[in-house]
Amino acid sequence: MLQTYVRGKDAATCMETICTADILGLPNGSGTLTVFTNDNGGILDDLIVNKVNEKELYVVSNAAMKQQDMTIMSSAVSHFKSQGKDVSIEFLTPSDQSLIAIQGPQAVAELAKLLTPQTQSLDQLYFMNSSTFNVNGLTDIRITRCGYTGEDGVEVSVPSTQVTLLTEALLANGKLKLAGLGARDSLRLEAGLCLYGSDIDTQTTPIEAALAWLVAKRRRATKDFPGAETVLKQLKEGVSKRRVGLKMLGTKPPPARSGIQIFNNEGKELVGHITSGCPSPSIGSNIAMGYIEETLKKAGTRVQLKVRDKFYEAEITKMPFVGANYYSKPK
Repeated sequence: MLQTYVRGKDAATCMETICTADILGLPNGSGTLTVFTNDNGGILDDLIVNKVNEKELYVVSNAAMKQQDMTIMSSAVSHFKSQGKDVSIEFLTPSDQSLIAIQGPQAVAELAKLLTPQTQSLDQLYFMNSSTFNVNGLTDIRITRCGYTGEDGVEVSVPSTQVTLLTEALLANGKLKLAGLGARDSLRLEAGLCLYGSDIDTQTTPIEAALAWLVAKRRRATKDFPGAETVLKQLKEGVSKRRVGLKMLGTKPPPARSGIQIFNNEGKELVGHITSGCPSPSIGSNIAMGYIEETLKKAGTRVQLKVRDKFYEAEITKMPFVGANYYSKPK
């Protein structure tokens, strides 16, 4: 992942010119998922912006989009600086800083054992909150309560010179295990979370992607993010396609992977396509998400998926497929 710090009294205002979030309105120590958009409202990348304080932001975006995202943020900062605004940017390189994602029911409890001193606690670090702690003898380690699995968990930003030692310490008692992107991918799909380049890209807007909540209320009023005219028009007038969840029906159907075509229930009319799909380990059936004509988005609608030249029945279903277990602040 690309880790970035944006600093200065104009840092939040600067970042708001390139994404859809209400960063100015974030409480200190909290973060939000947002998207970079282009002039047509297309999604350039998804990212998390954490407001450390009024003059510092900690941003995490996708490694695959690193060069693009660096250009987007650098250009915004340069533009602001040319106007005499107070803002600067620091990109953390992989050789300097690493990120460990620890996810699952026991993740935080295991990490808590390495806090030094033990008087520190993660109990008040709620979902989408970020703060620094002393961990395994290391000082000022940034821990953010988030992750892309739908489970409780954290992301730990650690100097790359210490990442192996910290990982080994986390694995030492055997309760935590190493997991690859395949595990992450099935979990994020069960949680109904998008993968950039598969489920969202420059050809999809936040509204088409069923991510209207990423366009903050204040930003809808100010209309000052890239592609605002298109996005706000879609909010008002609707869209022709929408991201939906699908569950395959019948006896042992094959999984519907990315690119599989969606037809109406008679199998005669092409009405959409799959963007992600896999067998769900948690619910024991094949699940997928994709884009379908707006008129067919209602949960319970039956469709046909064409897999290897054969049709298999599926049903539009609400997401997430598996309920989230985020550690949220009590209301």
